[in-house]
Parts: sequence; structure tokens; C-alpha cells
Amino acid sequence: MNLIQSLIATGTIALVSLSSLPIALSETVNPTAITGEPGQVRAERPASFKPGRNRVVFQSEGERMVGNLYLPTSYKSGDKLPVIVVTGAWTTVKEQMPAVYAQRLADRGFAAFTFDFRYWGESGGAPRQYESPTAKVQDIKNAVTFLKTLPVIDGDRLGGLGICASAGYMAQAVAEDASFKSFATVAAWLHDRDSLNTLFGEATVRNRMAIGWAAREQYDRTGQVAYVPAYSQGDRNAAMFGDVSYYGSKDRGVIPEWTNRFAVMSWPEWQGFDAMAIAPQITTPTLVVHSDGSALPDNARSFYASLSGEKQLVWTEGQHLDFYDRDPQVSTTINALVTHFQTTLSHSTAAQN
Repeated sequence: MNLIQSLIATGTIALVSLSSLPIALSETVNPTAITGEPGQVRAERPASFKPGRNRVVFQSEGERMVGNLYLPTSYKSGDKLPVIVVTGAWTTVKEQMPAVYAQRLADRGFAAFTFDFRYWGESGGAPRQYESPTAKVQDIKNAVTFLKTLPVIDGDRLGGLGICASAGYMAQAVAEDASFKSFATVAAWLHDRDSLNTLFGEATVRNRMAIGWAAREQYDRTGQVAYVPAYSQGDRNAAMFGDVSYYGSKDRGVIPEWTNRFAVMSWPEWQGFDAMAIAPQITTPTLVVHSDGSALPDNARSFYASLSGEKQLVWTEGQHLDFYDRDPQVSTTINALVTHFQTTLSHSTAAQN
């Protein structure tokens, strides 16, 4: 039994209650807004890019999206840089673990891009705090389309980095968008229905499906959104509960930009997402960084084994949350990422692809 399973078994950590989840919070929004309406959103970018963090605005499916493009201190006008799109754990925003990795990659000479997905952070879309793998995959693709229009970016040298749950979302985007020349995962949460049933129990999975569909029906009928906390140490109705220290610490994940809330209607789509099925479709050079203390280590190994292209596995030490923002895990991972991206995003490699 791995660490994550042990903690769940002992009650130290769990991702959902076995009982029905009550509505903890609610708001009324436009029920049609969940799909996004076609429209024009004016892209915004600096008059001139500079080293460091550059705020940009683009559009995804008619919604206003806000992102940060990190450029190395060595950047000068006229440079066209390889870029890494960095995405983070479920329920999170760009200023959390994506910013840690983006800044470190920029320090090593890459452009790195983080952004808030639809329904999260500064980006638009309703209902808020809705965890939609489908929307997030499309947002990644639209972010890539935007990046390739920027004068500072070499569109032929583009990579994707998915941390925790977004590793699966990034995997699907990479499999479907040939713009990606390189891919990496860090502490990937890669689930399918079988692994959820094993980890949480079939009764829990069925219950989450039922309460999720009920919340979605309520939303479609009334515009009311049922919410629970994204994290609460003692509330078993929260999406995550127990001693999940990152989400309970103001020195780590508890930042002003993050809203500690989870739309209950997210459960059916999130549980129905099958990250494991995507691996055979990926021919892009891929690096998988994981550990026995990270989430679903057996799934990470199986995902890696099923990849169809050039691949490398770095199996290291550390607990899952350590890979978000703590050394030595982040430093070890960054070293592996830099070697991988330098090799796979070189000019010669990009030209061959």
C-alpha cells in the first residue's frame, strides 16, 4: 500500500465523504454560461516584453483569459524563445505551483507560460470553481494558439508541463495538438474509473456521481450552483480533507488569488476523465517525474509504459505535495525538466518535427 492509500485508509486524508454532500455555498449564475458564448475578446499584451513576468490576456471559447509569461533575465528585444506551458493541480490558480515552476524554468533560459483556466482565478466563465477536464484541455490548446502569435516565442519549440491532475489534461492536449514538441509530468495524478474505485471505493464513486448530477440538474434548472470547500481539514464534505498541508498553509497554497471552493457538479466529469487511456496516443517525447510518495504511483508507471514515443522516467524521493513548492524535490525536478526540454526543444529537433 503506497503512502496516499495509507493516509486515506487511516482517515488522515481523503478527497470525498462517503455520505451525501450538502450544499455548503451557492450562487446563481447564467445557466448557459457553462458552455461559453462565441464572442470577441481583445488580446492584451505589453507594448514591449521585458525580462521577468509579463501579464497577458487572450481568449478561449469566447471567455477572457489571463496569463503570465515569464521571460529569463537574459531576454533582450528580438529574441525568440522556446516556451513551456505550465499547468497545476486541480482547483488551483496560476499563482500557486505553476508559478514556482514557471519562474524556475525562466531562470534557466526558457519562456514559461501560466494562465488561469476558465472558471478559475482571473479568467472568465461561469459557474466559478467548476473543474472541467474538457474545458481545461481546450483552454490549453487555445493558450498555445495565442502563444504562437507572440513575437518573443518560437512556435516550433513549444513544450507542455502538467503538474498533478493537470498532467492528464496536458496529456490529452499534447496527444491532439501537434504544436507540442515536448511533454513532461510532475507528481502526476492520472486516474481512470478502476483506480478511483480501488482508491475510494465504488460506493463513494457512485455517490459522487449522483450528487454531481443532482447539482448539475439544479444548476440547469435554477442557475444555483452547489459548492463545498475545495479543502478543509475537518470537513468531510470538502473536495479534499485531512492533513493536506499545502492547502491549509498561508505560507504555501493559501493565497489571496485562490478561492477555496469546489462546484459539486464537477464530480461526474472529473471522475469520468480517463487519463490512462491517453498514454498510447502520445508520440511526443515525454518525461515522467514521480515517486512512491506521489499520487497513484502504479498508474504513473503504467502510463509511462504505455507511451508510444521517446520517453524517460525519473523516479525520485518525496511526498506528493513536496513537488509543488519544496526543495529538494523542486530543484531535482527542475534539473530533469531542463535537460529534457533542452534536448527535445533544440533547433535541430524542432526542425525534424
